[in-house]
Amino acid sequence: MKNIFKGTGIALITPFNEDQSVDFPALEHIVNHVINGGADFLVALGTTSEAPTLTAEEKKQVVDAILKANARRLPVLLGMGGNNTQNVIDQIKAQDFTGIDGILSVVPYYNKPNQRGMKAHFEAIADASPVPVILYNVPGRVGVNLQASTCVALAQHPNIVAVKEASGNLQQIMEILRDKPADFDVLSGDDGITQPLMALGAQGVISVAANAYIKPFAMMMKAMKEGQPEVALKLHYSMLRMNQLIFADGNPAGIKCLMSQMGLCKNALRLPLVPANEKVETDIIEEWKQLKNL
Repeated sequence: MKNIFKGTGIALITPFNEDQSVDFPALEHIVNHVINGGADFLVALGTTSEAPTLTAEEKKQVVDAILKANARRLPVLLGMGGNNTQNVIDQIKAQDFTGIDGILSVVPYYNKPNQRGMKAHFEAIADASPVPVILYNVPGRVGVNLQASTCVALAQHPNIVAVKEASGNLQQIMEILRDKPADFDVLSGDDGITQPLMALGAQGVISVAANAYIKPFAMMMKAMKEGQPEVALKLHYSMLRMNQLIFADGNPAGIKCLMSQMGLCKNALRLPLVPANEKVETDIIEEWKQLKNL
């Protein structure tokens, strides 16, 4: 099955009001902001959405709001993962996939499965899913790493079409790119190394940064796809410091800090996450003064 999730994907935030309720007008505005800025696909209920702090009803309402605002303009990827394989399968069976084009499923966290366990977990999910599956490898969050050989083995499954690689391990990512089937794609899971990964053969990104400064990010991705590496490299370096700053005090604390400065959302998070500290906030504001003219 061919992967349709290429180019600039947006790991959408969930904006909150001061009373901690979901700010649905802001969510609609953000969806339009990234689509108008050049996004290629949307990701609902990813890590950046603070999904673990949303109730089941809120998750449904957030997805419905994203789908309504999107109005089928872009493909939508839905975050559906966990460390209980059967529970994930049950969620897939209960999910209405109208308007949803694929699922993003993270390596199981906390119980730390070995490579055989990860492979069996993802194969069971891919067997159960009526839409294509993208693997999500983020060892810094889950505590274990999906090794290149396991990823390439999973790439043989007809319903597993790509991996979001957020290990930051260039050697590992290059091994996947070298050994993968032609119809399996690698997507960057780290904003700061997206341009180098595209040069190595990646086909896109699932970006946090592009929630805010979508236009320069999409321009960089377009330049890489169209064989203009000098243009892309200039944009890469112009965004490099901000790409670091928005993660300096946790995600999505940094990106919400920036987006609040841009008038896209309020600087509100749900515990256990808290807003970025004063030093990071000051640095983000100062860097935005330089970046916003791109």
